[in-house]
Amino acid sequence: MGPYPKRNVMHSSFDEATQRPGYGADPSGVSPSADNPELESAEFRRILGHFITGVTIVTAADSETAEPCGLTANAVASVSLDPPLVLVCVDHSADSHDRIVSAGSFGVNVLSEDQERLSRRFATWNTAEKFGGVAFHRGATGAPILDSALAWVECTIWECYAGGDHSIMVGKVVGGNAREGSPLVYYRGGYGRYTR
Repeated sequence: MGPYPKRNVMHSSFDEATQRPGYGADPSGVSPSADNPELESAEFRRILGHFITGVTIVTAADSETAEPCGLTANAVASVSLDPPLVLVCVDHSADSHDRIVSAGSFGVNVLSEDQERLSRRFATWNTAEKFGGVAFHRGATGAPILDSALAWVECTIWECYAGGDHSIMVGKVVGGNAREGSPLVYYRGGYGRYTR
C-alpha cells in the first residue's frame, strides 16, 4: 500500500443526462455480463488500442553486474508535479522486470519518430543483444540514458504496486532533458508519426 489512501471511483454504464449508454455499455460492442464478467484479453487490447500513446524504452542497470537492461513500454504516465512522479507498467515476465525492481531506479527514454527499429529491438526478449551498438550514457543512478532519445527522465523507485500481470512502478524523477523533434507513436497495434 502506498502513502495515499484508496479512493472510491464509480463508473456509470448509463449517462443519466442524455439517457444514452455510456462507458462500458456500447450496444454494438462487447459488454461484461453476469455470464461474462470480464472482457476477453483480445477484446480488451482491441478497445484500448484506440488510445494513442508515445513509445519509450525503460532502462536500468543490473544491481549486481551494472550491465544495462531495458524494454519497450508504452504504459507510461506522469503522476504528480510535487513531488515529480511518473509511472511505468512492466510485465512480470519481462526479461528486465526483476532487474529494474532490484536496481531501485530506472530511466524512461522517449523515442523519436525515426526510432521504430530501436523500439522493435527492445521489444525482443534477448537482453544481451539489446544494447549492442546503441549509444548511451549513465545517469546519476546508473540507469542507461539513450543518447538519441527525444526526451528522458531518470527516476528512483518511489513505490511499486501489483497490477494484475504487471507491476506499476512509480518513480520519483531526479533528472531529465528533452530536445526538439517529433515523437514515435503507437496506435491500434502499429507505429505512426505525430503531425500537427
